[in-house]
Formats: sequence, C-alpha cells, structure tokens
Amino acid sequence: MDPITAVTEAGQTLFTWPTPMWIIIGLILGMIAGALPGVGSSLGMAIVLPLTLPLGAVNAIVLLVSMYSGAMYGGSIAAILVNVPGTGAAAATTFDGYPMSKQGRAVDALSISATSSAMGGFMTVLTLILISPILIEVVLMFGTPEYFLMAILGLAMIGVVAEGSVVKAIVAGAFGMLLTSIGIAPNSPELRYTFGSLSLYDGIDFIAALIGMFAIAEMIKLSAQRGGIAEQGIKLTGDVASGVKETFKHPVALVKSSFIGMFIGAVPGSGATVSNFLSYGEAMRSSKNPERFGNGEPVGVIAAEASNNGTIGGSLIPTISFGIPGSGSTAVLLGGLLMHGLRPGPQLFETELATTYTFMLALLAGNVFIILIGVFLVTRLGRLTQIDTHYIVPTIVVLSMIGGYTLRTNWIDVATVVVLGILGYMMVRYNYSVIAFVLGVVLGPIAEENLIRSLQLSGGSYSVFVTEPLSLLIVILIVVIIFGPVAKPQLKRFLS
Repeated sequence: MDPITAVTEAGQTLFTWPTPMWIIIGLILGMIAGALPGVGSSLGMAIVLPLTLPLGAVNAIVLLVSMYSGAMYGGSIAAILVNVPGTGAAAATTFDGYPMSKQGRAVDALSISATSSAMGGFMTVLTLILISPILIEVVLMFGTPEYFLMAILGLAMIGVVAEGSVVKAIVAGAFGMLLTSIGIAPNSPELRYTFGSLSLYDGIDFIAALIGMFAIAEMIKLSAQRGGIAEQGIKLTGDVASGVKETFKHPVALVKSSFIGMFIGAVPGSGATVSNFLSYGEAMRSSKNPERFGNGEPVGVIAAEASNNGTIGGSLIPTISFGIPGSGSTAVLLGGLLMHGLRPGPQLFETELATTYTFMLALLAGNVFIILIGVFLVTRLGRLTQIDTHYIVPTIVVLSMIGGYTLRTNWIDVATVVVLGILGYMMVRYNYSVIAFVLGVVLGPIAEENLIRSLQLSGGSYSVFVTEPLSLLIVILIVVIIFGPVAKPQLKRFLS
C-alpha cells in the first residue's frame, strides 16, 4: 500500500465512530493519570491495557497513544498547582509553573501548558508523518540479522539509561531477560524453567510484568503517603485567553523546544524527563533575561511543556520501527501492539501501514482536543490532586488484578502482577533501574528469536552479522556504546 492511499484510509477510519470517542476517552484518562502524582502515563496505560482486549487493534492503539499524549499534559497540573510534578516529564515545569500559581496566575500557567503541549505534539507528529516514507524505506532494509543486532543495541543502551550504578542496571536487565526464557523455547519444543507446570508453558506474560512493575510498585510506594496527594488548598486564578496568547508570543522557544523533545525522544532510554530539563536549560541559556527563570517566567513553562509532547513523536520512531521502547510508556504501547497482533517493523509499514497512520493522525487530532479540554476543564482538573490516597491505592490495585487475570484467564498472570509489583518496589527503593528491566523483558525474546533464525539462515555462520554494510554499522555502534565510556577518558589523556 502506498503512503497516500494509507493516509486516506487512515483519515476515513479516524473519523468513523467510535474511533473519535476513544481519542477523547484516552485523553481524559491520560490527563487524570498524569495529574495524579505517582500514577503517570506508564502506570495508567498499564492498567487500561488488558481492558482493550475487546476492542479492535486500531481503537485499542488509538486509546493508548491518546492516554500517552494526555498524560504528558496532565503531569503539569499538579506541577503548577502544588509544586508536585504528576510525572517525571513535568519536573522542570515546577520551576516557573508553581511560582506563577503563587503570583495568582495559575490559570495562565495551565493554559500555557495546554497550548504548548498541544502545539509541541502537533508539530512533531506532523513531522513524523511527513518523514514516514523515508522511515519506511529504512525499516524495509532490515532483515533478521539486523533485527537481532538492533535488539542487542537496545540492550547495550542499558549502560546509557542507568541512573546510578551501571552494575545494578545490568543486573536488572539480565533479570528481565532471564524471565523471558521461561516456557517453550522459540523455534524448538524444548521446555525451560516450567517446573512441570502447564501454566508456565507459554511463559511469563509481558503485559502482566508491566502491570506489576508500574502499577503495583507505585501503589506500594504511594500507600506510605497519608491524606491527599496535595496537602494544601488550590486557588485557580488568572485568565485563559492571556495564557494562550502568551504561548504564541514566543514562537522560537515553542518550536525549538518541541523538536528538542522529538530528537531526544528518538534516542531509546532518554525519554521526556531528559528532554524536559534540556529544553528548559536551552530556553534559559538563549534568553535575554535568564534571571527571570525560576520566578514565574512563562517561557520556562513553554519550553518544558512543548518538549514533553514533542517527545512522543520521537519516541514512536524506535518503538514502531524496531520494537525498542525508550520509556515505560512506550514499553506499554509496544505491549499493546503485540497483544493485538501488530509486530513493530516491516509489518507496520507494509500490511498495516493504514493502521500506523491512523494512530499518528489520532495523535494530531488529540492535540487539538488537548487545547480544548485543557482550557475548558482546567478549573476542574486541579481538584484531582486532592483525591485521598486511600481511594486511589485500592482502586488501582483491584483494576490491576482484574487486568492481569483477563489477559489469559491464568492465575500465573495474577501471581506475576503481585510478585513483580513487590519486586519493582524493592528495585526502586534500592536504585535498580526499572527501565533496564523493561528493556531486558522486551528485547530478550526479540534477540533470541532473531539470533536462532539468523544462524539457521546462514548455516550456523556468525559472519552473517557483519557481511552487510548496515549490519556492520550496527555492530560498530554497539561497540562504541559499550566501550565508549571506558575509552573516552583514555582518548582524552592520549590527545592531551
């Protein structure tokens, strides 16, 4: 199917009921999840993911990407109103958003956030659609050996994404890979670590692992907090129109921050938290009045929020092209694709190209709704930050258990949710990287399956991984990523 025909078909699907309804529902659920500190996009998406089973593939993915987009904006609500970012991606928003609230400009700040988020997402997703013909050509160049090497490249990124101890990150990633070895081996009838249990023949469900790691782990953490999420009263003052106008007074900061978010998002493991701070820092560096930042400067909110939703377009590139998630949210989105029979790579750019364009167009339409919903519901969404944790925790735990069971109606999935939830909490507490674990879970099976297939095609020769220019280039990138941090100080010392 050619791109023009695919876009036309995607547009027809997008405006056929009930797809528009799922866009709006996804955005609202995402905003709620983003506005609740400790919940966020990845947890909210993980809870909803099993519930999308009755939906068709298109509506399920549209719902998930809309939640992803809505949560990026929703995270700014608590950041601006109570100085508590709903998500890590809204951390830099607190620097100027909360001071604006204290100055009586809370509605201004929330309107700036909604407009910046929407424009950032709109520009970058539109760019992604425009460059997709080139992306299609690149993806179709990849064969089985290249997909194995891309999986190894993603695993090599564990050392890059690690916050703190690299050894702990490697242990977390290796444990994630170990879990994926449970069950029947790919391309062979061999059983591994089933312990005689028929329930383990199909292995550990990836979605159940995500629900446990994100939902249950966060709820254990949140249960230690007493009272409501926000301890102080919220006063919503200011003007919606002035906030929207203020955003468009700074087009350079808006465009620059959006594409910083896109480029950072395209790097697996970076995510919106990195782009958030980088965009804010760049806005401050290039400002004629940097001393205003941190004291209620609207450009600070514009930079932070435009980069958030800008990251979404970039993060979709490695996710849909090679199945490499750059964050917890894209890991859940990847789980949704796989759960509904959509494999990242050539399938999404050949037989399912119309579906791929449908959820890209859904993101475009969703950004229009973000402005409308963010502006007209802004005075009500702030109340979400005052919901008592006694209501949040049991509700999400119950939904997680139901979601785990509905995956395969298998008690193993419920046990997986509970055990990995406790494990996820311990990992966070002792600074083991959850993202490294997710990379191991996601990329382990991809690496193993494509390794076996590549060796079968080459008659057991490992030269298949270096005979083509593309595969050789990926091997070089892997070596640079692994040994670069070690060699860099030595190289500097040699040159000096």
